[in-house]
Amino acid sequence: MRRAGKELLSLALMDTRNHTLRWIAAYERALGPTLKVPLQAELNPPLWELGHVGWFQEYWIARNMQRARGAACEPTQARLASLLPHADRWYNSSHVPHDSRWALDLPDLHETKQYLVQTLETTLDLLHGAAEDDTALYLYRLALFHEDMHIEAFAYMSQTLGLDTGLLPPLTTTAPREPLVFPATPWALGSAPVGFVFDNERSRHEVPVPEFEIDAQPVTWAQYCEFVEDGGYDDPSLWSAMGREWLQARQRRTPRHVDQMRHGVLQHRFGKLTRIPMGQPAMHVSWFEAQAWCAWAGRRLPTEVEWEAAAHLGATRGLRWGDVWEWTATTFHPYPGFAADPYRDYSEPWFGTHKVLRGASFATRGRMRDPKYRNFYLPQRDDIFVGFRSCAL
Repeated sequence: MRRAGKELLSLALMDTRNHTLRWIAAYERALGPTLKVPLQAELNPPLWELGHVGWFQEYWIARNMQRARGAACEPTQARLASLLPHADRWYNSSHVPHDSRWALDLPDLHETKQYLVQTLETTLDLLHGAAEDDTALYLYRLALFHEDMHIEAFAYMSQTLGLDTGLLPPLTTTAPREPLVFPATPWALGSAPVGFVFDNERSRHEVPVPEFEIDAQPVTWAQYCEFVEDGGYDDPSLWSAMGREWLQARQRRTPRHVDQMRHGVLQHRFGKLTRIPMGQPAMHVSWFEAQAWCAWAGRRLPTEVEWEAAAHLGATRGLRWGDVWEWTATTFHPYPGFAADPYRDYSEPWFGTHKVLRGASFATRGRMRDPKYRNFYLPQRDDIFVGFRSCAL
């Protein structure tokens, strides 16, 4: 999809909008037409998130007179008027503080859906007349991937709220595999400048990677249970200073949503207490928990370059990824030569504070799955579908 032409891109934009509306229909069944949810730092109000998806597409495409310039367009240029007179005041995430989103005088669900219909129709009309090249299609691809990200946000929001929407595939269980050893190699980090490239993936540069051993799959519940049963949450020597502070603030004794870890794992999955197969990846663990497990096991988190090299080189050797997002040891920083794309708030504000995650989760849309894609979250986040794998010291 990063290289998709106009015809395929048009179908994808309709597909992702249909998925967005399926999620909203599920939320409406569970919450009623107001879609009210409690204020939480990890969530957005579903009605706001729905409107924001339409606004983002309209703001960067229909209202953007420089859309044909793609990544070279001027982000602060004056925009054409929105279909909704107060759209910027409501939905511009760069200027609307998170906690204020619960108090906004938003349009109701019916009007918001109409806005999404109208904005998509305009987008598709403009796409039909666009040039068939990477520059002209850049913002259309950006809008597609942005909406796919918000669909996954709807998915992990449903887990946080305990809502069973029935829209997600089951998480698979695989047989254990032995760790893999990769010889020292130079590795090219960053995506080739062909098709669509996220700004934090530029520019391509070579990094020397010493020999390393890495798990062939994420750490499983069976492995994580040993850490818990051995008192891993009670041993301060296993935790960083920030990790101990996080642990004390939350009084956590197990990963999030877990009810029991004796004689098997019972975890709340979308509002239902579920016995989890021990061969599944441990999920809903913070970076601090992943780091502590590694300290206990005498291992370490992989760097992002090790993870990426292993994902490519281990594809024919049984290395598995894509069930859960995976923490790496790497703090999110720009690659050499970084220049922010017009959507300035995508990467640049988060450098130095967030940790890099790699891979994908069972809730990630297929077109978003790319071993070079850099996800990034604060180390305390455990609401997303996240686990980890380890490397030998």
